[in-house]
Amino acid sequence: MIHYTQTTIQSWERFYRANILQCITGFKPANLIGTVNAEGVPNVAIFSSVVHLGSNPALVGYINRPITAAPHTLANIEATGVYTINHVTTNFSDKAHQTSAKYAANVNEFTATGLTMEFIDGIKAPFVKESNIQYALQLIEIVPIKHNQTFLVIGNITDIILKTITPEADGFIAIEKAGSMACLGADAYYNGHLIQRYHYAKPNEPTQSILQNIC
Repeated sequence: MIHYTQTTIQSWERFYRANILQCITGFKPANLIGTVNAEGVPNVAIFSSVVHLGSNPALVGYINRPITAAPHTLANIEATGVYTINHVTTNFSDKAHQTSAKYAANVNEFTATGLTMEFIDGIKAPFVKESNIQYALQLIEIVPIKHNQTFLVIGNITDIILKTITPEADGFIAIEKAGSMACLGADAYYNGHLIQRYHYAKPNEPTQSILQNIC
């Protein structure tokens, strides 16, 4: 067994500490966020912090790093109020990862990384054409997290695009069938594999499987 204390954690080299802390929180979704700035220059950047916040209204949040480290996506969302989130697949994970590089604000990161912009009428922000699961959001709120100068960005889903799969009868979407990936740490990407689904849990009733012989 290994036991690291807070003192030890704080003593680690920056990138070593970041890798461990990003790994222990588990697998996270790999997503690209598409935006444009006030001058119309497109931007695309990878984020692993996207999280479901509620279904009615349909709210999604993500954590934006401090402005000094990652200014463009947040500034673009503030300027236009709209953005897209696009699942990363194995077909373009290398290009998606490249968006983590610190390009200048006037650089079209779609062009720089080899990704393809895709626009839908009525939505100002660009989608990533290579992505099979995409959705657009309207900015609701930006919540500063004072302790480390990051921001919780909350948006309302306005549009959902599913290119290769359809929801099941109960609304479940098997995103692994669309190639959606997870990420771990700062640079590792994984494919998903369904192990099991269970019925809604109720007190004093045994857990029941929805699927049989899935493994």
